[in-house]
Amino acid sequence: MKPGTIKPGTIKPGTIKSDKLKPTINFRYVALADEIQKNIMEGMFAPGEKLPSLRKLHNQLGLSVSTIYQAYIELEKRGRIEAREKSGFYVKVLATPPLCKPPRGEEDNKPSLVKINDLAQTILSDLQSDKVLQLGAAIPSKELIPIKQLARIMKSIPIEELEKSMANYDLCQGYPGLREAIAKQMIGYACMVTQEDIITTNGCLEAVTLCLRAVAGPGDTILVESPVFHCFLQLIEDLNMYVVELPGCSDNGIDPADFEAAVSSNKIKACLLNPNFQNPLGSVISKKDKKIILDIANTRLLPIIEDDICGDIYFGNKRPSTFKSMDTKGIVLYCSSFSKTLASGLRTGWAIPGRFKDKVLRMKLNTQLSTPNINHQIISRFLNTGAYDRHIRKLRNQIKNQTSSITMAVANHFPADTQTTFPKGGMFIWVALHKKIDTMKIYQKAKDRYISILPGIICSSSNHYKHCLRINCGIQWSKNLEKGIALLGRLIKKEYQKQSLPV
Repeated sequence: MKPGTIKPGTIKPGTIKSDKLKPTINFRYVALADEIQKNIMEGMFAPGEKLPSLRKLHNQLGLSVSTIYQAYIELEKRGRIEAREKSGFYVKVLATPPLCKPPRGEEDNKPSLVKINDLAQTILSDLQSDKVLQLGAAIPSKELIPIKQLARIMKSIPIEELEKSMANYDLCQGYPGLREAIAKQMIGYACMVTQEDIITTNGCLEAVTLCLRAVAGPGDTILVESPVFHCFLQLIEDLNMYVVELPGCSDNGIDPADFEAAVSSNKIKACLLNPNFQNPLGSVISKKDKKIILDIANTRLLPIIEDDICGDIYFGNKRPSTFKSMDTKGIVLYCSSFSKTLASGLRTGWAIPGRFKDKVLRMKLNTQLSTPNINHQIISRFLNTGAYDRHIRKLRNQIKNQTSSITMAVANHFPADTQTTFPKGGMFIWVALHKKIDTMKIYQKAKDRYISILPGIICSSSNHYKHCLRINCGIQWSKNLEKGIALLGRLIKKEYQKQSLPV
């Protein structure tokens, strides 16, 4: 294919006849922008290369000049291209090299005790202040959440329902209306489930906690992908369990061959995996690899706890598959919540524990008895209006644009040898600095300037990621955010200078 041509894909000449069809006009330019962005990411257009003119794409694709111009403006907002006066649009030069699979040693395949809780607790306490720029947090900013709609729903609940909810415990399994709404929402991506398969929880982490306690106990070994969500490590530490960390690729997650080797050489009791937009790498295990991993687990009846909390925040055209959708033996304990997509404060999560349902229910009954009915009524009513689908489409596009802008800002303001991930969904980027740099020192200096980051050291039970950090892309893009990233970049460059490293 010649340079400067659009790769064949979802946009086909002649398939769009009129720009007056309002139901699809908003998606047409976004689809084109996605297609051009994919070409850029795959190297079809080189950094600094001029993109085809509006007129050329009009003739090539059969789309209106207006639609193509909107697509270019969309890409400009994402930070992928730039307009040059009287010249056209060009691919922006992104100086940051991609980060792929972190180098690891053979000792990482062996069980180890986790000891990060004290350090993690200190770091996480700094994420509670609203005076801090939350680059280290893990939630979307309030501007992206439909707070007014949720508030109206809360006000519309009849007083009789509120009185009943306040005066009684809910069913241990959870509010039936919410479970039914979730079952309908999950049709097509997590297999056919009914409300009887679902147990509601106070967020996804509680779902994971209940499932882990149901399948493993003190002294057992849990397999995780590394780097790993720090709360998983904290949980494993508190439950007196061991961990085996399997290195993941920032693009495709864990390798099935590595997975088979790890479960063959160790007495693994359960796997705790985050296969779609993994926290913090943002990786996605392909459907093919998921099937292979699940087949390996099936031969051993090895439970897989699947955290799919960011599965709805995909940047492409299709939601990635889940382990649960391929689970025929009930060994997948699926966990998710609306904390990343709708309202963190309403603490609405759920588990689909398969053959372990009775054990998970008993764990919930023995620890909390029931979940807050009122919160879950609000969410179920929101889902039943159809508003969630409209909201999540808008949220995906917003976070996709924010991720592009933040990645570009990191490339512009951090040292030249900085490596970053380029996630296909979720709300994080993982950043690797020179190995001589200790991001705990950066964390302390940034904290003094009212900026929070998440140091990589708490994303492993070892010291493999002392030079790494995670950045939240759920923050609405603004000049203030760019200034914060620029300040963080200056702090990092000062550490480079102390180590006599080029910036």
